Amino acid sequence: MNIVCLDMEGVLVPEIWIAFAEASGIPELRRTTRDEPDYDKLMAYRLAILKEHGLGLKEIQATIAKIDPLPGAKEFLDELRTITQVVILSDTFEQFAKPLMAKLGWPSLFCNTLEVAEDGEIAGYRMRCEQSKLTTVKALQSCGFDTIAAGDSFNDLAMIQAGKAGFLFKSTEAIKASHPELPAFEEFGDLLAAIKAAL
Repeated sequence: MNIVCLDMEGVLVPEIWIAFAEASGIPELRRTTRDEPDYDKLMAYRLAILKEHGLGLKEIQATIAKIDPLPGAKEFLDELRTITQVVILSDTFEQFAKPLMAKLGWPSLFCNTLEVAEDGEIAGYRMRCEQSKLTTVKALQSCGFDTIAAGDSFNDLAMIQAGKAGFLFKSTEAIKASHPELPAFEEFGDLLAAIKAAL
């Protein structure tokens, strides 16, 4: 049995933190896992900036409410889910993802959760597990699934490399150059064709 594991931000929906950086006028918040491989370091940096500017969950959710999936993402997911099981593995948070999952037709999502104070300040976060994407892929494999994965960032590489097939999608030139062994695609139709061939 096969299961396809997809990253969310940058693959199916725009990067939430980049959208919020633009909405809030704070360019420092544009940093993502494409730029910083150490997720804990990245989140500590983000939370410090939010605190400095007095911004919390409510302001970020207001931006997320205006974000739509990338053009073609829902159609891609809809077709993919007719031929195989699909799970989205993301380092985002439940409090961010829900409106985006609604717009994508409620696919399965494994992500993390924020610790939010009563005043709405984001006090911290809880990761679902260590190396959540790779750990989840290995757990699925231990249940008898062959995994196929696609993502765009440093934190997707382990799950992409661990399966029977893996692809970069809408990734950076630097990541593509450092991993020439991974097929890289920019269009949903091309990624769908590659996944179908791997199935």
